Amino acid sequence: MRALPALSLAFTLLCLPALADTAPKPKQPRPTGPLAIGTFEDWTAATDKEAGQMICYAFTRARDSKPAVPGRGDVVLTVTERPSGRDAVAISAGFAFTADAIGKLVVENESFELYTSQRSAFARDGHAVVRSMERGKQAVMHAPGPKDAAVTDTFSLRGFKHAYEAIVKRCPAVKKGG
Repeated sequence: MRALPALSLAFTLLCLPALADTAPKPKQPRPTGPLAIGTFEDWTAATDKEAGQMICYAFTRARDSKPAVPGRGDVVLTVTERPSGRDAVAISAGFAFTADAIGKLVVENESFELYTSQRSAFARDGHAVVRSMERGKQAVMHAPGPKDAAVTDTFSLRGFKHAYEAIVKRCPAVKKGG
């Protein structure tokens, strides 16, 4: 009778690998963070979650920045579509702006004022900026940099129109009323 518990334990240990194969597999967690929609020449389009809602954005990095600012981070132009707001245009400057600094974004012959907060500049009328960017070849940001040195960042608009169409399609505007 003493051999029965040992035999039962041996049988159980031999069968465990077979039982493990039939056990339900745990669900893989869904990826978190940005998910690419695609690359459109010099622009990239992606989606992400913000406060539980999907947002879509297109971005490009500056192809030229003058003067060189030591320790400056990436300089990125972004257009974002949210359920709560459309055509949010922002530039991450790669340095902290002084309080109340104003930037100027020039797209072809049109000029747009951008207000600043910490390391970013924002268009007051994103819709107008986007319309101009759809027709333009480049956008140039003029802003006060560290120690009041003026900085100029140039962004290519090659592919912007298609990247913008992709984010609007993926995150359509929410219709009001009904």
